[in-house]
Amino acid sequence: MPETPQYDLVVIGAGPGGYVAAIRAGQLGLKTALVEKDDKFGGTCLHWGCIPTKALLFDADVYDYFKNAGEFGIICKEFSLDWDAIQARKNKIVAKLAKGVEFLLKKNKVETISGYGRLAGNGRVEVTTGNRSRELHARNIVLATGSEARMLPALKADGKTILTNKEALGLKQIPSSMVIIGGGAVGVEFASIYSRLGAAVTLIEMLPRIVPLEDEEVSAELEKAFRKEGITVHTGARVEKAEGGSKGVAVTFTAREGKQARIEAETMLVAVGRAPKTEDIGLEKTRIQVERGFIRVDSYMQTGEPGVYAVGDIVAGSPLLAHVGHAEGILAVSHAAAAAQPGASPTFEPIHYNQVPNCTYCEPEISSVGLTERQAREGGHKVKVGKFPFSANSKADILGVRSGFVKIVTDETYGEILGVHMIGPRVTEMIAEAVLAMRLEATAEDLAHAIHPHPTLTEAVMEAAHAAHDWAIHI
Repeated sequence: MPETPQYDLVVIGAGPGGYVAAIRAGQLGLKTALVEKDDKFGGTCLHWGCIPTKALLFDADVYDYFKNAGEFGIICKEFSLDWDAIQARKNKIVAKLAKGVEFLLKKNKVETISGYGRLAGNGRVEVTTGNRSRELHARNIVLATGSEARMLPALKADGKTILTNKEALGLKQIPSSMVIIGGGAVGVEFASIYSRLGAAVTLIEMLPRIVPLEDEEVSAELEKAFRKEGITVHTGARVEKAEGGSKGVAVTFTAREGKQARIEAETMLVAVGRAPKTEDIGLEKTRIQVERGFIRVDSYMQTGEPGVYAVGDIVAGSPLLAHVGHAEGILAVSHAAAAAQPGASPTFEPIHYNQVPNCTYCEPEISSVGLTERQAREGGHKVKVGKFPFSANSKADILGVRSGFVKIVTDETYGEILGVHMIGPRVTEMIAEAVLAMRLEATAEDLAHAIHPHPTLTEAVMEAAHAAHDWAIHI
């Protein structure tokens, strides 16, 4: 009988949290195995989420510029969409990045094992491939099994009429109409994609506003932009049922006023959140505590089972964001390595979740970090807000953008930056400055005195910081 393989670390799941954890473990000299049930690495983010959606969003941006080319002095008499070419480009980007992940795993001497991984207790992982199974033994284990799209009761994605984000990325043609259930990040991003590519889009959100986790002024600005784009938005609305209709699907919902309404469309995208993949991974054999399917961890990503860590979308209370999974994977492995070889691991610290940036790549883009204005006031802060519109920013005018703003929420007493909220052009690239400022405990005055290059969109951050002290120059 073959000897049970011995590893310093076994990672289950090759999504953003898992493959980054495995790479860092390899860099730290740990003998590492990465178990993945699919035939490719990168998880939902790379194959059915972050990367392919942003590729389609960029294509929609380019198409928008063609539609409005006259504003920029460019005459485009004939142009059209080639959906097959758009899909091929998206798939090429994904394939290239997946190959890159595979290369990095090999470069860092990570052994990749194909199969379904489950905890078997006492540092063991059972890996099932087809009808065969094998057992791995490790000093430490990292669970990174990710999440999947939630579906409304009694519905099932069919890839044609009823869709999750996964099916919405692979449609054979642009639908003439689409109903989107859910106004969070996934819903508004797909609304931006398909509306700008020609579909009639209706967005239905149960809560009082779309992108409900964002600052209230940001939600209002996005809804205003969506209505201008021609997207129909229903907030405070509850879906009652969905069934086959003459166009494809018919959705019955109760509107904010309490009246029942019915809408038909060719397709329906269900974007009502994500559920952790923690069933059938052997948790019952451990002391791991679970909360609504999510795994509880301490500040170093350790579960209740000695030697077992959890990272990414399965972690209770953690934002379901790829960059959070990256950070959690690095933290978990750094902690495990420090325990195994004191002095050999780089310094590390718990993640400051109040400093995690959130980005939504709809049109206009949204980004934020820290407390909203409402949260800051409810937290007892004496709040001072600085706000600067992109309509007064020279670079935004050059780009043909006249909506959106940067908003800085500060504590009036010491000028502490409590939160930064942006909606407008390329703000997902701009939020990193705010994250760094908060990490270094900079004040709004520090941001105001930091000289920003002109003309740039980032000047709006400086101007908002000036506005927090009633010093705004260009408004």
